[in-house]
Amino acid sequence: MKLIPYESDSPIKVTCGVIFNEDGNVFICRRKQEKSMGGYWEFPGGKVEEGESLQECLKRELLEELDMEVKVNQHLKTVLHDYDTFKIELVAFTCYFQRSSYLMTDHDKYEWVDVSAILEKN
Repeated sequence: MKLIPYESDSPIKVTCGVIFNEDGNVFICRRKQEKSMGGYWEFPGGKVEEGESLQECLKRELLEELDMEVKVNQHLKTVLHDYDTFKIELVAFTCYFQRSSYLMTDHDKYEWVDVSAILEKN
């Protein structure tokens, strides 16, 4: 895997999917404890590799980490965040769930939740 090179003061480009199912619920998953940011809930995604589009990155990461296929709908929001030791540029897309075996490589739990319940997750 070849990631896009970056300078220490340049943000790492990362995608995530806000994935909706047919009931209008949103998919979230919790990072494994031994991973960076372990125990935190997130919208899944990952780092953009050199030469791939943002949408290709998101589809690849979801397939690798969750054996999940989605239809990427549209750009939702881009957020820059400084974690002190590194910066990320997080590009979020709304997606529609297609299928998954819910293989968990980087996560230890997942849930389909009502949008209003997202802020209640710790």
